[in-house]
Amino acid sequence: MLIEGVFAAVATPFYPDERVYFRKLEANIARYSRSLLSGMLLLGSTGEAVALDDAESREALRVAAEAAAPEKVLIAGVGRESVKATVELAEAAAEFGYDAVLVRTPTYYATQMSEKAVLHYFRSVADRSPLPVLLYNIPRCVPYEIPVAVIAELARHPNILGIKDSSGNVERLRATVDATRNAYRRTVTVTPVFEAVTGRMLKPKAQAASESTFISAGDLAGGVALAAAPPAEQIKTRTKEVGFQVLSGAAGKLLPSLEVGATGAILGFAACAPQACQEIYLAWKDHDLKLAEEKQQRILTANNRIVGELGISGVKYACDFNGYYGGKPRGPLLPVTADQKAEIESLLVLIRN
Repeated sequence: MLIEGVFAAVATPFYPDERVYFRKLEANIARYSRSLLSGMLLLGSTGEAVALDDAESREALRVAAEAAAPEKVLIAGVGRESVKATVELAEAAAEFGYDAVLVRTPTYYATQMSEKAVLHYFRSVADRSPLPVLLYNIPRCVPYEIPVAVIAELARHPNILGIKDSSGNVERLRATVDATRNAYRRTVTVTPVFEAVTGRMLKPKAQAASESTFISAGDLAGGVALAAAPPAEQIKTRTKEVGFQVLSGAAGKLLPSLEVGATGAILGFAACAPQACQEIYLAWKDHDLKLAEEKQQRILTANNRIVGELGISGVKYACDFNGYYGGKPRGPLLPVTADQKAEIESLLVLIRN
């Protein structure tokens, strides 16, 4: 699977009584699907994945997959405290049509997460996961930063396709790109313009061809009532060889991350301002570094305050302000105050979507 471009780390809306508000999640996904984003991450840190139980997690993945446009790459956050539980959620994501899974390091037994244990965990998950695996390095939430040497070792696994690194350390991303340059390479299916082809882009057409009751005019004229499949439109594809794909998790460092070799980014700020994040990437792709730097500076203060300091609560209110459904976080996280709401509004007044 090609994991390239900007992805929104989707928030999980709740009712006032903290039940998951699935209809609002569905509406958010439908709106992201109309954007230029490459895809969406469900149940990441911004999605408050650790606050959802297994049943809620599965239902959120199902609802989002059904609402998403087929051409959008879907990534499911499935990290759990055991290999077994992680693989089970990865299997559910595969059933719903996801394209890859994001897996964080277990946290509860942090002092026992030696390099050997971490290698065993990720390899065991990758061995059994029906979907390709993205490693997740997020030291601000997980008391363990995956060493670059361990990432390089894991990059040799044929079912580990990349990493989301949310450290915000551009030099670390550069080192990761360098260390995995000769890692396992895979051939992926892409469109004629080298965009990702998802399984959902192909599956509906196959089902339509096999399940149709279309009857030709000739059969009708001859009195023959046989069901015949109409000719299915084929998606034109080609292949591309890709190596280990490194993605940034820091919107404030998006441009420098791309410059050192990142293939894209999965961003909490893209949940509330997808277009502003996408503009940085598109300007960089067009080799207009001056414009890309201007776009990067445009979001810097807002991202640092809303995502970096106010966190989930800030992102969710920013979603509300920009026309998405955010709402309050689940306890014990506290919602933003009235003063913080006013501050977020002032930061986003020129970053509307």
